[in-house]
Amino acid sequence: MKPWRQPNATNSLPEVHSSIHVPLNKGFWRTLAAYAGPGLLVAVGYMDPGNWATDIAGGSQFGYKLLSVILISNLFAMLLQHLSLKLGIATGRDLAQACRDSYSRPVSLVLWALAEIAIAATDLAEVIGSAIALNLLFGLPLPVGVALTVLDVFVLLYLQQRGFRLIESIVGSLILIIVLCFAYELLLAQPEVSALLGGLVPRAQVVTTPGMLYVAIGILGATVMPHNLYLHSSIVQTRNYARNDEGRAQAIRFATIDSTASLFLAFFINAAILILAAATFHYSGNQQVADINDAYKLLTPLLGSTVASIVFGVALLASGQNSTLTGTIAGQIVMEGFLNLKLKPWVRRLVTRLLAVVPAMIVAILYGERGTAELLVLSQVILSLQLSFAVVPLVRFTSNRLKMGRFVNPRWVTITAWAVAVIIIALNAYLLWNTLNWLG
Repeated sequence: MKPWRQPNATNSLPEVHSSIHVPLNKGFWRTLAAYAGPGLLVAVGYMDPGNWATDIAGGSQFGYKLLSVILISNLFAMLLQHLSLKLGIATGRDLAQACRDSYSRPVSLVLWALAEIAIAATDLAEVIGSAIALNLLFGLPLPVGVALTVLDVFVLLYLQQRGFRLIESIVGSLILIIVLCFAYELLLAQPEVSALLGGLVPRAQVVTTPGMLYVAIGILGATVMPHNLYLHSSIVQTRNYARNDEGRAQAIRFATIDSTASLFLAFFINAAILILAAATFHYSGNQQVADINDAYKLLTPLLGSTVASIVFGVALLASGQNSTLTGTIAGQIVMEGFLNLKLKPWVRRLVTRLLAVVPAMIVAILYGERGTAELLVLSQVILSLQLSFAVVPLVRFTSNRLKMGRFVNPRWVTITAWAVAVIIIALNAYLLWNTLNWLG
């Protein structure tokens, strides 16, 4: 029995495949430095503007209660991103290529369409987040900010021609800015530590309260991102490790360290957003704050610092720009992987970006701030609904010995991964059932 329906036609991201040197026998830290980078690009998806919307809504409405959801979602993410990087390194295929080479053409096309919907929802969050940040910081009208995000496509094209390491360095610098901004905000907010720690303990109330469950599923969708599973399985292959069992084993080990450490950073930022919203809004009687605009306007008067809102806006802009870089790369991976379709890079990225810009522009013109805020939260629920269609193939492939060889998941990892997949599917089914009942 063949592990794949067809041989792998091309390398993933061929323009940067195996382009980053990995030193031989240079010690742990030098080797780790060579592998560090892809984890940061993946972590960006876990701190994009869509996360901000759901975290602010969760913190202002429910205090610290949903911190446990962020923690659990992050643990899910660490496991799934490990499986993603392992698939890419062990098989030489990204997740999109693996789906194309495993499933029939109709099934593959359906998965491709669902992946594109997920990327459009991700891009929508990035476009809206960047437009809101430009509006808050510089007073640019939302439609103008949305239109300006199209330029990101050409900036990314220029950067990628200069080498993948440059993209990783820019992303790392922007993440550092976000971390410093939120460290400053938390110092001003002075959250109650005992209540904060209590929020990390899971509660049945999260599942039994419909409003809380809706936001919790939005947080799950915003945290475990479908496009990140495609992205990670590809960008780990930019390292020039030996394409044999020994080289792959080393690559998996160091890429997992890189990924896990980076996702801890993402957890800090997501938790910081919710903690800031809880400490500043929920416990001051402002539970109605549910979007980024309201948060920006209220931070300065509530925290008593004239720069609190500006720092918040700078972090949001850095988040939106970071997410743009990784989202457009994921769009390339999905289109090339599923369809083996080669378009000129600027055409492919422009099409991907316009899928997000058009609906964002319509909503910005017709409904303004409130409409874009609601669209931002909705985009995260859409992502959550798409998540199962990336997770299930990923778990299946990495649990298949024919495909993975010696790198197949241990039994306990397989059981844990399927448990995570079932939880995600069950939560999404419950959300869909509640939504249909509400519409009925």
